[in-house]
Amino acid sequence: MLRKTFILTLAFALLSACAPQPAPTSAPAATEIPATAAPTAEIAIAEVPAEISAVDGLGREVHLAALAARIVSLAPSNTEILYAIGAGNQVVGRDEFADYPAEAAAVESVGGSMGEFSAEAIVALEPDLVLAAEINTPELVNQLEKLGLTVYYLSNPKTIEEMYGNLEIVAQLSGHDVSDMIASLKERVAAVDEKIATITSRPTVFYEMDGTDPSKPWTYGLGTFGDLLISRAGGDNIGADSDNPYPQLSLEQIVVADPSIIILGDAAWGVTPEAVAARAGWETIAAVKSNQIYPIDDNLITRPGPRLVDGLEALAKLLHPELFE
Repeated sequence: MLRKTFILTLAFALLSACAPQPAPTSAPAATEIPATAAPTAEIAIAEVPAEISAVDGLGREVHLAALAARIVSLAPSNTEILYAIGAGNQVVGRDEFADYPAEAAAVESVGGSMGEFSAEAIVALEPDLVLAAEINTPELVNQLEKLGLTVYYLSNPKTIEEMYGNLEIVAQLSGHDVSDMIASLKERVAAVDEKIATITSRPTVFYEMDGTDPSKPWTYGLGTFGDLLISRAGGDNIGADSDNPYPQLSLEQIVVADPSIIILGDAAWGVTPEAVAARAGWETIAAVKSNQIYPIDDNLITRPGPRLVDGLEALAKLLHPELFE
């Protein structure tokens, strides 16, 4: 039950990424980072302005008197971003689901199960900055602000390219240069794009988010990270035909779609290719008959941080292994 509830919570949180965000308001004279664009320059620690100002995903002007030296992260993706950009030693609190990188486990948890955080624990850590994400509610942001905390709400990117902008925003707030890192990520994505540009056909793909009910498993629909990455990796996501961004597909729908590849995002929960192949009624599906059922780390698909590039590469290799021999 916990597993299903958490996955549903994640799904509805990710769904909010599809909603339009408020337009940024005009900013003061301090250094400003637009909510939807990457900053124009890196900020080295020795060159920090007297005040840092940024417009966040809720359209609010967020001000820091100095670089954030003590940061509480309220989402696994934010924690991954902070460690990736070199700000891991500035993270003093994290949500309980943050599990990457491994050293994040040593950071104090401030809750987050079913969306419940301990405001008292967050305040006690005396953060300069609380970094929220779309998995957090605007009500939580308001609650923490009323307690005197500075909260920046980081919107989910709609594309891999927008993810680079998020890296730059967090880097600027915490005092790190990510230009080399982003250049490397762009090179990796370009390498995948170049290979996928040569394909003449796209395999049909069923991505299983949660197969607790194997007669009606959950999958990624249009506009989600899963759909975005499957398409960019050269696949045709059968879930994209649904009006629901996170649909449950019946066995009949899956059989009719007849995917040539099945990807198991719920492999971490113990779902195996053998178990899927043994499901009643699944034996007629092309992917089952050809034994093209593959587990994947779903965190690479669901967490909007730099590991989205890992997810793109992993999917491309599963869908078009001949391009990576």
